[in-house]
Amino acid sequence: MKIYTKTGDAGLTSLYTGERVEKNSLRVQVYGAIDEADSALGIARAFVEVEDVREKIFAVQKLLPRLMADFASLNREPTITAGDVTKLEQEMDSLEGSMPPLREFLIPGASKGGAFLDLARTITRRAERLACELSKSELVHEVDKIFLNRLSDYCFLLMRREDLRT
Repeated sequence: MKIYTKTGDAGLTSLYTGERVEKNSLRVQVYGAIDEADSALGIARAFVEVEDVREKIFAVQKLLPRLMADFASLNREPTITAGDVTKLEQEMDSLEGSMPPLREFLIPGASKGGAFLDLARTITRRAERLACELSKSELVHEVDKIFLNRLSDYCFLLMRREDLRT
C-alpha cells in the first residue's frame, strides 16, 4: 500500500466516519490542532528529565487518537468519557498538591522538556478555541471540549513539575 492515495488532491479529506469535507473545515482544523499538540507532547517526552512526567505524557498521548476520532466523526457517541476527564483531574490534583503554590507568572524555557510542554499547552488551547467555534454550527460533544480544557491545564502542571525537577 502506498502512503499517497491522491484522494485529497482536490482539497477534500475523509472523516473517520466516511464523510468527505474540505481540508480547511473547522472540524479538520480541530483534530489537526490536537494532532499538533500530540507531536509537541512527543517532543516534550523525548526531552523531559523527570521520569514520572515522561510516563504521564505517554499516558495522555494514548488518549489523543480517541479525541481526534471524536472530532473526525459525525453522528457517533464520543470515545472520550467523563471518566477520562475525572482521571485527568485526579492526576492534576495530585500534581498540584505535590508542588509549592504558584506565586508568579512562569516564563517558558527553564528546561527543554518544560518548554515543549508549554508549546503543547498553547496548541491545546488553540484546539479548544477551534472546538468552541465549531460547536456554534455543528455538534461537538461537551466531554471533548472539557477534556481539551483540562488537557491544557495538565500540560501546564507537567511543565511546572519538569521545571522543578524535585
